[in-house]
Amino acid sequence: MISSEVFEPNTWLQALPNNIRHLMEHNLKFYLQDIEEIRMRIERPLLIRMGLKEVTVDPDRKLTNDYGRGYLVRREDIEQGMEILSQSSLYAWEDELKNGYLTIPGGHRVGIVGKGVLDKGRIKTLKEISGLNYRIGREVPGCADKLLPSLINEGRIYNTLIISPPQCGKTTLLRDVVRQLSDGIPRMHFSGVNVGLVDERSEIAGMYQGQPQFLIGLRTDVLDACPKAQGMMMLIRSMSPRVVATDEIGREEDIEALYQALQAGVNVITTVHGHSLKELQERPVLKELLRWGYFERLVFLSRRRGVGTIEAVWDGKTLERMSS
Repeated sequence: MISSEVFEPNTWLQALPNNIRHLMEHNLKFYLQDIEEIRMRIERPLLIRMGLKEVTVDPDRKLTNDYGRGYLVRREDIEQGMEILSQSSLYAWEDELKNGYLTIPGGHRVGIVGKGVLDKGRIKTLKEISGLNYRIGREVPGCADKLLPSLINEGRIYNTLIISPPQCGKTTLLRDVVRQLSDGIPRMHFSGVNVGLVDERSEIAGMYQGQPQFLIGLRTDVLDACPKAQGMMMLIRSMSPRVVATDEIGREEDIEALYQALQAGVNVITTVHGHSLKELQERPVLKELLRWGYFERLVFLSRRRGVGTIEAVWDGKTLERMSS
């Protein structure tokens, strides 16, 4: 992780290898707010994703989608990137490396791949790093404004499942829901409540050295890099939340934790990858929850009108569409 004493917070450009940073600063300075991912793979072209568009930089330092002319990432680029990210001490960050990512100031996350070092059949750390994926985190305060009236009724918060394909903004939407539930929503006469946030992949709060890098509300307690099922129960027992929020459920133990939350009288707001209700109903882990009506609101997202397009809100009890 990058020390905030060495790098200015929220400046992800400083975490890039020198060659890559120079390319970004000179060729993409007008597009920096649009960049979502920067992928580097040894001896393969640098790839930069902006929305649905993916480009590279050619030898003339121009943007192109002719990947055969793209800047080839060198081993030295990857090695320098890791030195910057780890402050030249990979050993100190073994716990983070075994999860395949590091978090940097600003809440941005760098995915890492390489050769796994095993200890009793489990990954202890990574070595011979072969690729880096800089995922640029952004918050959009207010993006949940139109959705919240469907999730709250006279102070009651509905158990909610946000459903979308990858990269459609469900984490960004969830973050703003958490923020507003925590801070309170004066226009809806809703007082803020305690929110327990299990951020297993350090994406929602973007915790860095114990401090959230994104706005998550004044009454939100975060368990960072903690398995969802275990984290939900820890928060319920220790922090007395009114709401528990987490991202991307799907394992059997996650479902059991959801039932435990219900028994404790705690509301749940979470997300899942998916394209349609039918797809979710075919998944063994989710179909019983949907059939029983555990989730009172189902929110479907897409990128049809940009990231975070709310396609529809369904009543989870009747499985009828409420709005779009």
